[in-house]
Amino acid sequence: MTYTAKGQLDRDALLRQHVPLVRRLAHHMIAKLPANVEIDDLIQVGMIGLSEALTRFEATQGVQFETFATQRIRGAMLDELREADWMSRSSRKSQKDIEKAVRRLEQKLGRSPLESEIAEDLDMSLSDYQSLLGKVRGTQLVYLEDMTRGDGEDGEGFLERHETDDAPTDPMAMLRDQRLRNALVVAIEALPEREQYIMGMYYEQDMNLKEIAAVLGVTESRVCQLHSQSIARLRARMRSH
Repeated sequence: MTYTAKGQLDRDALLRQHVPLVRRLAHHMIAKLPANVEIDDLIQVGMIGLSEALTRFEATQGVQFETFATQRIRGAMLDELREADWMSRSSRKSQKDIEKAVRRLEQKLGRSPLESEIAEDLDMSLSDYQSLLGKVRGTQLVYLEDMTRGDGEDGEGFLERHETDDAPTDPMAMLRDQRLRNALVVAIEALPEREQYIMGMYYEQDMNLKEIAAVLGVTESRVCQLHSQSIARLRARMRSH
């Protein structure tokens, strides 16, 4: 952390220092969104999230500032996207249709369905299904949205229940969090091998779609299709959780 001569946090210096973090998170998120979303808008909202992180951060909590700020920045961007209703109704419907098809086929086959099987269930040609996967690009963030907005009987979302500004960590909340994470790990491990690689490179190694495409020897649009399909598979499994 950067401090002034009086021992206080130097907010201006910290804001400048973490501008690259905001830009990196914005560029990482924009790759999952429709073309109508502007990168500058995400960066602007992300800077607001960074400013709020500086206001709320307490070093005594034992959390690194960058980790804390990353959560706040991403949260601010997601809030803005939700308020702007950035995803069309048709995209939402298409994503749900794909998800339902995956769930039906998993129950029927007892395994992860092939692309061709999902396309057949949707009464579509394989090429049309793959084109649809590209069109629903951006709906992958809905998975995060489901966890952050009210969707339970108590009207609270997952993060709203488990992340508070001033309350101490609830042991039961920590347990529920761990159960969700464990379920997500199991769901990821059940993905087809190539889709596991994509998820790992994208979310763990922080690689962009172009870099992943180069590694796999496919087009960037193909990576986008497989990523959308992976999220549909994960959503189908996590809904049962």
